[in-house]
Amino acid sequence: MSQIKFFALGGLGDNGKNLYVLEINEKLIVLDAGLQHPSGDLLGVDAIVPDISYLVSRKEDIIGIFLSHAHDKNIGALPMILSQINTKVYGTSFTVEVARDFLADNKMNHYDYDFEVVKYNTIIKFDDFAVEYFQTTHSVPLSAGIVIYTEDGAIVYASDFTFDQNVTTYYKTDFRKLAKIADYGVFALLCESSGAGNVGHSNTSQNLKHIIRTSFTEAKGRIIVGMYSTELSNIQIIIDEALKANKKISIIGRKAQRLVNIGERMGYIEIPEESLVNLKFIDSDNKNEFNDVVFLVTGERHEPFFMLQRMAKGYDRLISLIESDTVMFMCPPLIGTEKIAAKTYNVLCKLGVNMIKIDKTMLSRFHASSEDIKFMYSMLNPKYVIPINGEYRYQLAQYEIAKEYGYKESEILLLDNGEVISFNHGIKDKFHDMVENGTLLVDGTFETDINDKVIKERELLSQDGFLMLIANINAKLQLMLNKPEIVSRGFMFMKENEEMIKEIEIIYQLETNKQFAKANIDWKEYKDNIRYQIQRYLYNKTKRKPIVIPVIIDTDKESVCEII
Repeated sequence: MSQIKFFALGGLGDNGKNLYVLEINEKLIVLDAGLQHPSGDLLGVDAIVPDISYLVSRKEDIIGIFLSHAHDKNIGALPMILSQINTKVYGTSFTVEVARDFLADNKMNHYDYDFEVVKYNTIIKFDDFAVEYFQTTHSVPLSAGIVIYTEDGAIVYASDFTFDQNVTTYYKTDFRKLAKIADYGVFALLCESSGAGNVGHSNTSQNLKHIIRTSFTEAKGRIIVGMYSTELSNIQIIIDEALKANKKISIIGRKAQRLVNIGERMGYIEIPEESLVNLKFIDSDNKNEFNDVVFLVTGERHEPFFMLQRMAKGYDRLISLIESDTVMFMCPPLIGTEKIAAKTYNVLCKLGVNMIKIDKTMLSRFHASSEDIKFMYSMLNPKYVIPINGEYRYQLAQYEIAKEYGYKESEILLLDNGEVISFNHGIKDKFHDMVENGTLLVDGTFETDINDKVIKERELLSQDGFLMLIANINAKLQLMLNKPEIVSRGFMFMKENEEMIKEIEIIYQLETNKQFAKANIDWKEYKDNIRYQIQRYLYNKTKRKPIVIPVIIDTDKESVCEII
């Protein structure tokens, strides 16, 4: 009989950074490797990824990374992980191709890494278990559920799914495979929770198509559609409806263009080449005012809103919105983008365009709602239910759904990141262990991590600006060679605050004389004291806390002392 452990390094209580680990007889299976997009208060942070220190410490035990589908929340942390752990990566053909493209976008040669394309219903055998992929319905082609066959039964990883059957072949759920898995016996179901707060079944694409078709028919001028670049299913719907309305397509957004190119090259997205329009920059002869073209404005998180604002204000090089345009939003605000979305709506209202916001419930069909989750329970009849993928309130919502369905509290495992649930010979342990876990903030490349102090300083800079003091001294002769130059950005207008500038100069002179009185200058103490005294004075005077940066140049050494 097997010894099985399950834990998450991300994805429990999170809106993204999905990374789950199964340990079977001391061998590790990694399920997905995702990132989380930052909220607006994390200034300058490009991504949030799980801390994989525990995996690095056990990298020799890792069998491989198994990817469910091609979304950043599931593949976005691959560059960081593969730079530290040399292991095989499994996924369907589209998922692997997007993952390779993601590595290339992060300046990594994907040929240096071991990818294996997995076909549905192909069993990958290992010593004590086997892994199989089965097709699920989500917003990108060839999404998959993953089943791990063990001696105690099957463990099913169902990340981001619905049962909408009004979709093309590459998006259809394999109900026959679910039935066969159920016949084997399901020990545990790792079931997504992102849509657990939605009552009933998730909407089907038929309702959405009807709204789009009607909107396209009634539009008098140009049609501009704001979309998220990763939702290829919606992009395909827009393409299909545009063609039915005898319109062409122009895709604006680098990531969407790359994904569409990959999907088209592999045959998962259909778009006639003659229907694609490549836009030229706006000039005196060209305004790109084509009424027979549907413009897809795509991006991640805030990007569609930001781009539409630029277009409304006339700053964009490709489109300048006018009153006769119809702007359709198929990108409901995500957590952290509510403010920029509201601002965008206001800007477009002032311009007077025809604005259509597709209801969020129409667009949430890519995640299982309450009745979809129950249907998955009824198909698989798992012994244990483990809610995953989602903030804690959504995990809790699934906990209540499982209880309503008939599961006992002891059969529903509500966990936190790092919390380890163990099964010995098919019996759940009473006590939970913990493994090292946390988050890393990525700024620029995955090789760099920034800490809370940097974020705090950026917050202060955004709110109160900074003040820099630049002065020249001769430490050997103990001379102040000039009056300090005071530079302020985002804090005060220099000409209107001469009294404060004089006081700052006095603080500098007093602290400099204190250092001259010593045998040797303590440069760290010197800078710290200037910074502290100026910050204290400014706070008492203005109740604001700008970043203070003293730059002291010792001309005798002809070098600049360390700053900050």
